[in-house]
Amino acid sequence: MKMTKFTHACVRFEQGGHVLVLDPGTFSEVETALRDADAVLITHEHADHLDRPRVLAAMQEQPPLELFAPKTLADQLRAEAPDLSGRIHDVQPNTSFTVAGFGIQSFGGQHALIHPLIPMVANIGYLVEGRVYHPGDSFVVPNGLRPRTVLVPLHAPWSRAGEVIDFVIATGAERAYPIHDALLNETGLAMVEGHVTRIGKTYGTEFRHLDAGESVDL
Repeated sequence: MKMTKFTHACVRFEQGGHVLVLDPGTFSEVETALRDADAVLITHEHADHLDRPRVLAAMQEQPPLELFAPKTLADQLRAEAPDLSGRIHDVQPNTSFTVAGFGIQSFGGQHALIHPLIPMVANIGYLVEGRVYHPGDSFVVPNGLRPRTVLVPLHAPWSRAGEVIDFVIATGAERAYPIHDALLNETGLAMVEGHVTRIGKTYGTEFRHLDAGESVDL
């Protein structure tokens, strides 16, 4: 399975002639990520994880493309684009299903707390093919989950570096790659990735930086 990182939280998986995309948001190269895609999974409603106009436009242009999202968000999208409603699907937490040939497990789910005055929204993490975990905007590690690969939200208004490190330790993953890093400059990115690399290694997790557009085989 090939994984390509795009800017911020967006990743693209390719396997067996099928393409699955997660979280194509406003900071991401949405059109490139969704090119020839079969399905897109959305963790939550925030714009940095879902660029609604561009994703809905891609669905109009690519009739096979289907979208899966938490129910509240899926309801909003169906109301916004009723002609696409048959291709917009609810995802409930703690379920297993198959999308475009990819086995998916969902875990949920609320978004990490930003501030008590900022409303909470639903957040669903996805385990792809039983081995790659994208948590969305959350550091929750589901009970019993030990993914081979974890995608690590490096920086957010809701996090601090210590929580990032503890998340990596808690997953027990063999390897880790960065997501949610668009708000960091080069200095901040190097600092956070340095901590994750050094401490993750002592717990058996190999962290590797990926540039936007870079791919790895998993």
